[in-house]
Amino acid sequence: MVVIDRIVGYSIDSRMKSRLAVAALTNAVARRDDVAGCVVHTDRGSQFRSRKFVRALARHGLSGSMGRVGAAGDNAAMESFFALLQNNVLDRRSWSTREELRIAIVTWIERTYHRRRRQAALGRLTPIEYEAIMTTPASQAA
Repeated sequence: MVVIDRIVGYSIDSRMKSRLAVAALTNAVARRDDVAGCVVHTDRGSQFRSRKFVRALARHGLSGSMGRVGAAGDNAAMESFFALLQNNVLDRRSWSTREELRIAIVTWIERTYHRRRRQAALGRLTPIEYEAIMTTPASQAA
């Protein structure tokens, strides 16, 4: 199994509700061709246990996997990402509007995290570079 530290799907809203989790999942599915059979790992938040989210997983042929209670290591990659986001965007300044912050977050993910931030676990490549190397030509053509 290859884990690429690329944020594939995300959604931003003022409340942590099931529709937010479903929107992030839908965003991820739209960026990938064939997701059936993939495992979506989440924490035990109520939005990930909701009927809406579970139905969205089933609709796309995905399997859900939740971390164990009190086992922070299960979600270590996302915790590390959120620490970076906090340091590099959220705590850099005060934000006048939620929309201004949303644009800053999306810009940081798409421009910096995916395309400029080299990761030791990926052989000092960016997530975009690593994924391009690891993707077979046949799947790129699809």
